[in-house]
Order: sequence, then structure tokens, then C-alpha cells
Amino acid sequence: MTDYSKVSLQELLKKYFGFDSFKGNQEAIIRNVLAGKDTFVLMPTGGGKSLCYQLPSLILPGTAIVISPLIALMKNQVDAMRSFSNEEGIAHFLNSSLTKKEISDVKQDILDGKTRLLYVAPESLTKEENIQFLRQVKVSFYAIDEAHCISEWGHDFRPEYRRIRPIINEIGEAPLIALTATATPKVQHDIQKNLGMLDATVFKSSFNRPNLYYEVRPKVHATREIIKILKNNPRKSAIVYCLSRKKVEEMAEALQINGIKALPYHAGMDSATRTQNQDSFLREDVDVIVATIAFGMGIDKPDVRFVIHYDIPKSLEGYYQETGRAGRDGGEGNCITFYKYEDILKLEKFMQGKPVAEQEIGKQLLLETVAYAESSVCRRKLLLNYFGEEYPEENCHNCDNCLHPKEQFEGQEYVVTVLECIQEVKEKFKGEHIANILSGNMNAAIKSYRHHELESFGAGSEEDTKFWNAVIRQMLIGNLLQKDIENYGTLKITDEGRKFLQNPTSFMITRDHDYQTEGEADLLDEAERTSTLDNELFNILKDLRKKIAKQRNIPPFVIFQDPSLQDMATQYPVSLEELQNITGVGAGKAQRFGKEFVDIIKKYVEEKEIIRPQDMVVKSVVNKSGLKVYIIQSIDRKMSLEDIAAAKNLEMEDLLREIESIVYSGTRLNIDYYINEVMDEDHIQEVYDYFREAETESVEDALRELGEDEYTPEEIRLVRIKFLSEMGN
Repeated sequence: MTDYSKVSLQELLKKYFGFDSFKGNQEAIIRNVLAGKDTFVLMPTGGGKSLCYQLPSLILPGTAIVISPLIALMKNQVDAMRSFSNEEGIAHFLNSSLTKKEISDVKQDILDGKTRLLYVAPESLTKEENIQFLRQVKVSFYAIDEAHCISEWGHDFRPEYRRIRPIINEIGEAPLIALTATATPKVQHDIQKNLGMLDATVFKSSFNRPNLYYEVRPKVHATREIIKILKNNPRKSAIVYCLSRKKVEEMAEALQINGIKALPYHAGMDSATRTQNQDSFLREDVDVIVATIAFGMGIDKPDVRFVIHYDIPKSLEGYYQETGRAGRDGGEGNCITFYKYEDILKLEKFMQGKPVAEQEIGKQLLLETVAYAESSVCRRKLLLNYFGEEYPEENCHNCDNCLHPKEQFEGQEYVVTVLECIQEVKEKFKGEHIANILSGNMNAAIKSYRHHELESFGAGSEEDTKFWNAVIRQMLIGNLLQKDIENYGTLKITDEGRKFLQNPTSFMITRDHDYQTEGEADLLDEAERTSTLDNELFNILKDLRKKIAKQRNIPPFVIFQDPSLQDMATQYPVSLEELQNITGVGAGKAQRFGKEFVDIIKKYVEEKEIIRPQDMVVKSVVNKSGLKVYIIQSIDRKMSLEDIAAAKNLEMEDLLREIESIVYSGTRLNIDYYINEVMDEDHIQEVYDYFREAETESVEDALRELGEDEYTPEEIRLVRIKFLSEMGN
């Protein structure tokens, strides 16, 4: 066997890749591979994992087989390898995107000894014909990229990855190198065990990316916020992640109509368009790619300045992996996530119907994500703790929690209360259960374990479960507790925790963010910002509305609602097209009532020499919503509102809100068929006549006037929809 220990890797690095020096522990890893030893590499995104198998493949005789899950990544890396060499056949991939002729050419290059690096999808590896072919090939080593796919506890588990080891045994043994950018201690053990490489040399780099800024915002007007962020940072590369394909399409469209060069990317698109969009982003023809998590694995664009999550990811590994696409060149990287708890509930819903074990794991991973989002502790500290790494600094100066810290308070007695409770239940339960015991929350699990009889039950009832969960989380970071992952996250007291119980010392804690109320506060801020509202113009528009209402003998609110007038007096629309971007104004409304309003605004703007804030007007995608189209079509077909709501998985309340928004925007809807079914004629007429005379459209005012015993809010809303539709559209 050749001794490669004397080889000058520095020279070869320069020769093949043009780099002067190695990053981090790249050289040590490569030496380990060249020595024919199994190697496990845990290196964050952007650390240079690919080089760890690319360079050895050019040195060792034979063909290195890289098992990788993504076709886009393979193409990307093969192109890169070919650019380093004069030989076209130096690198190939073998996957379902190739024609028979192309597969035959690839195999010939391998047999001719031209190919040093072969990328294979795990699905292609399992095909019998490929196994038979590869048995003829001298394999220098196997590289398993994105190795976290092996573990059920990884964020991207793929069952076909479990078959890699038996197939390698079939093709012929050779040293292994497994690489991943995200692995908790549990996932790492899983990978090594499954690949039969428990004796491998492990190279673990720090997960800390000091140049990345982490921030979580309440999900309020998120699309508008994203547009503002991107408009304020023109020409900077950004990735916006959404969970569903539909949302990707909608978001890309919203960005485009607001003058941002953006393209969508998701698995539902045909591969040619996908590749084209990816290349446009890499070539900088567009600044923003809006994508599902299918995008980005291994895509090496060093100058991504923003990674924005419209939807919170399903796990912290996923989050780390995706945010890791930002600032790979060491420059700025802003990671901004929009969060509301309802999104978590949606994700939980998606898990229904899966095997119980998978649901349990999925829930655990989700809980970690919630903990990260809601915590007011340094986000870097939390992230690194999750990956089994300690961050010693108190303040990282590069996350929202460190830059705007919440007030800390003494938590010693709370910590003692938690430790005593965990002791009392023999360290056999998870954090949520402990929080429920302490806050005195009687539920089915507490009853079945008879934990309402414990001394600890209700010991902290002055606080809610959210508070106790925050204390537990900060105790985990402080190493007083640890989670037993094997047992789905039951809480164990550490040696430090036991010492603390014997001799309690000071332990400062902070309350979690409450994004529900913070979101509401943001809405209020939004309302206050309308104090950039031009009151003079607002009053002129109100007078105009009153005049038109008088002429047409209809109440003023039928023409435009107050929020629409406020928006006009903030944005100053001077054409019918601009008017359609105003809250609650659709094409129908603009056509019917708009001309007098835009004329008066135009005159006002000219007289006062007002500079309009047009750059910040966020245009919405007009009438593109599939839901709205479905509702209009269903009402035309006289479908019952209950059936429409059930078909779209909506509460009646949400459906009525959608119908109101359609009618307010100027589309006429006839729901008589439904109203006549659920209300008697006299009642309908009485509510209708009330709105004809009313000063406001308020349901509460109508109930007070007409009698709460006589009508339900839903009935009032139904007749109001009929009234607005007939009188205003």
C-alpha cells in the first residue's frame, strides 16, 4: 500500500483547486482518508466539506463514490470538479435525470479509468444493475454526504439511507467518510452505528458562525416586512424559505410585482425550470430565490446576505442548515425568522397519520424549535447547546436577544422548585409534563399518573406553563438538567443540578417572548404608524365619501371603509391602478367609486407638493388568491357555506372574513340562497333596513340596536354581506 503521508497536500491543493491553504481541520481529515481510515466529519455549512473528499479522490487510485441525496447538488459539484481539470470525464453523476445513452457514456468513462469521482443518489445505488456494474470498479473510498439523512432523529430522515451499508458490503468494502453539517450527539451516534463505523476518527468543527445575525420576529404582515427588508437592501442576495409550494409561488409573485428580482424554487416545478432558476440566482440575474427546503443543500453561493424564514422550520437542524447558507464568505449574514405559534400547530397536524414513533420524534424536534423561537436567551448559546457545544460568552452581540436583552430576575427558588419536582417523579418525565405539574394544570396525563396528588402539584401555580418551560430551558443551558434523548426527552438532573439542590446559589433567568402579545403590539404600532397619516387629506376623503353616499342614497361605509381611507391618506394613490393596492380596494371598487377619490388626491398632492412614499407601497397580488376564486365559484354554484368551509378546512368565522374581504374589495356575491335557508324573511329585512340607515357597519352596534336575544353575530354578518354586495358593488 502506498504511503501518502509524505505527499505535499499544499502543492496539490494549489494545483487542483487554486487555494493557498486549508481551512480548519481539512488537511487532517484528508490525511486520515488517504491513510485508509474511516472518517466522520461534522462541519458546519460553508466549512469546506466537499474538499475533504474531492482532493483525496484525485490522489488515490480508482473511483471514489459519493452518495448524495440531491440531484442539483451533484450537478453543481460535477461542474465545479470539471472546471478544475482538463478531463471532461474526471467527475460524473449517476441518477434518474440521465438518458440511457448518457448512463452508458458515464459507465464507459469509469471503466476506462478516467473518472475519479462518481456522485450517486441513494435510490440509484440500490438498483441491481448499478450494484452489478460497480462491483467491477476499483472503489478508492465511499463518501456519504448529508449523512444526517441516516438518522430518524435527523431533520431530513430518508429510509433509503439505511440501506447504504448493506449495499456497500455487496459492491466491495473500502474506507468510509461520512459528512454532515448538522448533527446533535444523538444523530452522530446513529450515523456511526448504522454505517458500522463506530471506530471512525471523528473531526468536529465548531458550529459557531460569528458573522451570522439571528433574529425572530412576530409573524405580523410578514410579506410586507420581507418586501421592506429586501427593498432596503437592493442588489443583495437573499433566500426566502417557505414551507409550502403554494406559498413559494405567492411570495415570489408578491416580490416580483414590488420590483424585486425574485424566482421560485420547489420540487413541484419541472427540473429544467428549477435548474434555470437556480442558475439565474447563482449568475446574479436575480437577487432573491424563494424556495422550499428542497433548495440550498450544497449550493455554494458565498455572498448570500439574507436568509429569511417566512415559516418556521420543523427542526433546529433544518434551521441551522438553512441559515448556514448566509454569509459563507465571512461577510454579513442576516437570518430573520417570522414566527407565530399557529404555524407550529399546522406542522403538528401534518404529522397525523404517521407512525407513532415518527410522530413522537417530530413533536420533540418541533418543541426544540418553539423553545428557540420564544426564548429570550442568547440565540447563539441556544443553538450551540443543541449541537452539544458550549458557548462561553454571556453576550454574543449579534442576535436580537443580546442586542435588546430582556430584564433578568433572580430565579433561584424557581430552579429549586423544578429540581424537587423532577426528583419527586423519579426523573421519568418530559419538560411539558413537569411544567403542567408545577402550574397545577389538571390534564389527562396528570390524572392517569395521579400526579395531582404530588406535593409539587400546583407548587408554582402563580405562574403558567410557558413560564416553567422557560425556566427548564434555561436550566438545560446552565447544565443543571439534561435531556435523555433515548427516552424521548425525559429530564435528568446532572451532577451540577444535584450540587445546586444541596447548596442553591444565584441563578438569573428571563421570561420568554410572548409573540402573540408582541404581535398584537406590532399591530398597534402599525396603527400608530398611520400617524404618518395625513389627517387633513383623511378628512377631505371622508367628506367626499359622505357627499357620494348622499348622492347615491347609501351609507358611507358601503363606498370605502375607514381603513381604506386611512391607507389612501398615507400612500397618496393618484391612479386607479395604484388605488387597487390600497387596503380593501379591489378592481371592482376602484372602477365604481375610485375616479373622484384619485382625482382629489392628485390635486391635493400637487397643491401641497407632497413627495409620495411610493417606494414603500407594498403591492398585493390582485385577485390571484386561489381561495378567493374557489369561494366565488362555489357561491355561484350555490354551495352551502358549511360545505365551502369544510372543503377548505376553514372555521365559519374565517370563511365569513374571506367573503367580507371579497365584497369589500368590490366583487358582487349573491348569498340569498343561503340566507333564506337559515333566516326568516322578516329578520333579513329588519337587519337590511337597519344597515340602510346606520352610521357604522359595526356588528356590535347592530346587535345592541336589534336585540342580542333576537339575532346572532353570524346572522348580522350574513345580511351585512348581502347589503354591502347589493348596495356597493
